[in-house]
Amino acid sequence: MPPPPRSKNEPIGPPAPSLLWSALTHVGRVRKNNEDAFLALTVDEREVHYLGKTGQITLATTNLVFAISDGVGGARAGEFASRIAVDRITQLCPRAFQFAGSGLGLGFTDLLNELATLIHHDLTKLSSSYEECAGMGATLSLCWITPERLYFLHVGDSRIYHLPKDGSLRQITHDHSHVGWLRRQAKINEREARSHPRRHALQQALGSGNQFIDPQIDAVTHRPGDRFLVCSDGLVDGLWDRQIEEILRAPANQEASPSLAQQLVDAAVLQSGRDNTTAITIEILPSTPNFPT
Repeated sequence: MPPPPRSKNEPIGPPAPSLLWSALTHVGRVRKNNEDAFLALTVDEREVHYLGKTGQITLATTNLVFAISDGVGGARAGEFASRIAVDRITQLCPRAFQFAGSGLGLGFTDLLNELATLIHHDLTKLSSSYEECAGMGATLSLCWITPERLYFLHVGDSRIYHLPKDGSLRQITHDHSHVGWLRRQAKINEREARSHPRRHALQQALGSGNQFIDPQIDAVTHRPGDRFLVCSDGLVDGLWDRQIEEILRAPANQEASPSLAQQLVDAAVLQSGRDNTTAITIEILPSTPNFPT
């Protein structure tokens, strides 16, 4: 005997997590143009949809992608480079989503590595083809969020932080610089890293004359109450890690004004403002039943 028809009021499958996000970029108080670019979108096998600066959404039927790219290069080349990086992500995400769910053996590690390689190739080709683009490059910190995990791709010195509900703030990306290496090896502390004369000298970026790149690709299991921050180095220039954690722990909701991203950016620009400053905050919310439509 077939099972009775399912009521529309009866959930199907496990509850789907949802998340709350906010994003903001600021040119700062010194520079005239903004070389930071950020991206927030939903993605499935057919298309992408751009998201606004704040919102709340369920992960029941879609994945979410958030990214920040900080351009490197003279004149307006850096601004151009970061825009190319986020535009390329938009073009490639639907194909990546399709492959990830096709059972062809391609995992997120392979897909994110391919994404970094393609962007690096595009920027390198432009840099060698046009005099005004010589030396052009970009950092990239990208989060691809599924119902169970946050996968991330990282090149450069933008950052991704993880603040567990019951834990302390942790930087999960590595600054691709000698100063970043010194900090990870506990040879210098945060204060020394922030004042080091070569703190902005990158060992690795997309394009920027690098022959090879070795992107950091990893994943974090997320739980309700966890928060993540993606930011450019301008935000870190203005705020210590303890200040970032204090702001991230503030209560958040979709209607809150100012948003968490704006609180972070405003505080960083007030304290420094020497560089473009960009932040994306992500909070994992308790799961909600997945009802049929």
